[in-house]
Amino acid sequence: ETSLEFELETGRMPIIACMGLAFKPDIDDLRESPAKYIASRVVAEARGEVLICEPHISSHSAFTLSSPGEAYKRADIVAWLVKHKVFRDTEFDDDKIELDFCGLKSKFIS
Repeated sequence: ETSLEFELETGRMPIIACMGLAFKPDIDDLRESPAKYIASRVVAEARGEVLICEPHISSHSAFTLSSPGEAYKRADIVAWLVKHKVFRDTEFDDDKIELDFCGLKSKFIS
């Protein structure tokens, strides 16, 4: 819905960033990861470009990975899926649509 609302308001398809794929924060284990499943669904169903960021792995067979800074900077819609410590350094932009599914923006505690 957020993607469609963005498209209707701006007249263009959004760039969506999925931030995190790991099973839990600050690890590289993607097995049984809900975040990986969500990112896969977003890629399959999105009409615009989707950026995938997982800072704890260097490559993935199904996704082209973006750095945290690049993904956040380019995205119109940011989905925070995993509360990685590295994401805490993000300079948040009030002009972005942000969906915080992991509590990253609410408190910077582990």
